[in-house]
Amino acid sequence: MRIRGFVVRILQQLLRDKRTLALMFLAPLLILSMLSLVFDTEDYDAKVAIVDLPQQLEAKVDTEDFQVYPNPDEALKDVKSGELDGYISFEDPTTPSIVIEGSDPTVNGAVMKKIQTLFPSPSQNMTDEVKYVHGSKDMGMFDSFGPVLLGFFVFFFVFLISGVSFLRERTTGTLERLLASPIKIWEMVVSYVIGFGIVTLLQASLISWYSIYILDMMMKGSFFNVLIIIVSLSFTALTLGILLSAFAKNELQMMQFIPIVVVPQIFFSGLFNLETISGWLSWIGPITPLYYAADALRDVMIRGYAFGDLLFNLSVLIGFSLLFIVLNVAALRKYRKI
Repeated sequence: MRIRGFVVRILQQLLRDKRTLALMFLAPLLILSMLSLVFDTEDYDAKVAIVDLPQQLEAKVDTEDFQVYPNPDEALKDVKSGELDGYISFEDPTTPSIVIEGSDPTVNGAVMKKIQTLFPSPSQNMTDEVKYVHGSKDMGMFDSFGPVLLGFFVFFFVFLISGVSFLRERTTGTLERLLASPIKIWEMVVSYVIGFGIVTLLQASLISWYSIYILDMMMKGSFFNVLIIIVSLSFTALTLGILLSAFAKNELQMMQFIPIVVVPQIFFSGLFNLETISGWLSWIGPITPLYYAADALRDVMIRGYAFGDLLFNLSVLIGFSLLFIVLNVAALRKYRKI
């Protein structure tokens, strides 16, 4: 009888906690559905161009699936801008050369596979003539995915730690006492952001330094630029964590936001090729902070871009932080009783 009483009490508690029930039954279905949609896609169709195709080869080569460029300069410009994944040039018909964007090994393979369809029985090893705009033939998957993973882990830990820490401020009564003081809500939010931000800056610096100089992630650009991106992403995660903690009653409920808010971002951050994902899901990426941070980190670490090329992505991350700060001020008003 006592055991049955305890079982009934536990079940009643779970039934009253709608958020825990959703985490147990709906969150796994959501994540599995995303995994299915991400992985169950067609092979990537590489965007490849042909340059200076000799007339004697036009009848022998099927160029239907290729773009045709009059000169290599225009093709190279489009490769750098992302319009093309690569091109093959016949300036010297005896030794055609291949140029590949190079920042994603999966795309590189797709480019080579498509180019090889031009030569069903190649008489030479085409890979000997390959040039990479970014990266190299020795670039591994870790080098390609490293910037995305770096951004994800920084975002995840900052989000979790800041959310739980701010939640404890509420549950221990500290926040209530502060709200009873003359301090303005926006002053309190900014103070928390700066306070947590100092620790976040140290954490971001350590993670970035360890990943690049100890784990030997590919690094073509400036470490200082990487640090700026990571810090901007950390403040976005920090302000989002504080915001969502206002809607949680305990640490468990704060953890329940992870499958809904944090995990889906990894699918749309560039870890998987977004061009192969269903079109009706592609809108999710541009509304997530990690999408812009991962793009900026790849630009610096793999492509070696300068600070001026990062302004758009950095502006979006700063915009996210400012938006979350404004929402934090609005969310905390419900706790002020005087």
